[in-house]
Amino acid sequence: MARIAGVDLPKKKRIEYALTYIYGIGIHTSRQILDATGVSYDKRVHELSEDEAATIRKEIQEHYTVEGDLRKSHAMDIKALMDLGNYRGLRHRRGLPVRGQKTKTNARTRKGKRKTVGAAAK
Repeated sequence: MARIAGVDLPKKKRIEYALTYIYGIGIHTSRQILDATGVSYDKRVHELSEDEAATIRKEIQEHYTVEGDLRKSHAMDIKALMDLGNYRGLRHRRGLPVRGQKTKTNARTRKGKRKTVGAAAK
């Protein structure tokens, strides 16, 4: 089993898709990494040699911010917006959609499950 950037990659998947299990790596970045290391897209994870896994691991470590560091920087960016008190920061603080979506009917993911008010039995 290949373990890269603290993530166990699925054995049976092609390496180009398996790398996307790492937070911060999508399909495009995965292909860039494989081009830089010279590993074929068609190889399965369990077919990787130790040398190939090591070169992929080294490439990711040197050129990309992934997993914990990326999550930490993302959280710090959101915290900075909230500390500034700008519009996006206020939306984050209140748990409302940040990117201009309407909230009258939708936005259940950000606002939570609705609690019905006003229909009391007599």
